[in-house]
Amino acid sequence: MTENYILSVSQLNFYIKSIIDADRKLFDLYVSGEISNFTRHFKTGHLYFTLKDESSSLKAVMFSRAAERLRFMPENGMKVTVRGRVSVFERDGTYQLYAETIEAQSEGELAASLEKLKQKLQKEGLFDESRKRPIPRFPKKVGVITSASSAAIHDILTVLARRWPLSEVVFCPASVEGIKAVDEITAAIKEFNSKKAADVLIVGRGGGSVEELWTFNDERIARAVAASEIPIISAVGHESDYTLIDFAADLRAPTPSAAAELAVPERAELLHRIRLLEQRLSASADELINSKTYNLTLLYNRLLSKEPTAMIESRLQTIDSLRQRLNKAGDSLISEKQHLLSRNISMLDALSPLKILGRGYAIAVSAEEETKGRIIKTVTAVKIGDKIDVNLTDGVLKCNILETKEL
Repeated sequence: MTENYILSVSQLNFYIKSIIDADRKLFDLYVSGEISNFTRHFKTGHLYFTLKDESSSLKAVMFSRAAERLRFMPENGMKVTVRGRVSVFERDGTYQLYAETIEAQSEGELAASLEKLKQKLQKEGLFDESRKRPIPRFPKKVGVITSASSAAIHDILTVLARRWPLSEVVFCPASVEGIKAVDEITAAIKEFNSKKAADVLIVGRGGGSVEELWTFNDERIARAVAASEIPIISAVGHESDYTLIDFAADLRAPTPSAAAELAVPERAELLHRIRLLEQRLSASADELINSKTYNLTLLYNRLLSKEPTAMIESRLQTIDSLRQRLNKAGDSLISEKQHLLSRNISMLDALSPLKILGRGYAIAVSAEEETKGRIIKTVTAVKIGDKIDVNLTDGVLKCNILETKEL
């Protein structure tokens, strides 16, 4: 054999790669098999695994750009269908499958994998009721971990503002599906705990398919939730959706809106309870005063029926003592009622719209006959020529609409 026909290893590998790459049948195909040797590269985010069946195996790789679109994290033993292309890795002289998508062959595969992991964590005690922490009744800070673009965050913020505006909301946006979601949610839970940034945490997302919710079945998230020192309310999907985070959380809510309702008390309900307590306190004070007055009257009448001076003086001392105790008890009750009344007035004053007007804001209402008194929230609610009243902290401006301009 002449020297002209001798190829280097690199040349041969390149030649074989060019032949395989030229075959259009290998450019886009589907391959089914069972995953083994699964590895996710920590720095690059690439996924490396082997597809196998009863008699053969095939090396495969999924680069991070494609892995980011996955709705669930693959794992060993899972039967899947992979779409991709076949090519040669020139350095090692091996051919492999370059995956673009990975789909579970059936929901049964996902369910079996989930049940196996659930049993494992349950045996470790992660779901035990004894380790679940109570949700604080009056949280000063409510933490929320979900997608910034989801309807869930809007629902949660709306409910929190309506029920208990005294709580501060600390929002940490995170992906809720895809391969990055697990790392982002886990990191957010750990950061909330390290900074003690909330008294209670809401973690979740809106509804979706089994694959879209699969992020919340990841072992790392379940362990992060179980290890959290801050009580966590899970809020994933709809009422019928259950994920591992629901079992690891301290409290499970059927929806994100329900999670917000469970996280804070109802302001109107508390004000109603305060009024009832005030009424009970007033009735108790009146009953006590009437009882003591009746006893005092009995003592006084008994004194009148006794002439000896010593007995009269003794009874007078008793009367003075009882009067002092009565006055002290009455003053104490009145002081307590005044304190409760002052606190209620302060709470109501903090929520008063007059406070908002005092800071320079104004409320515009319609002065037209057919819509008189209606609050104007948008420029589309009026037209040129309409009459409106602008309420300020010290009076009202009578105005006509000359021009409207939308932002």
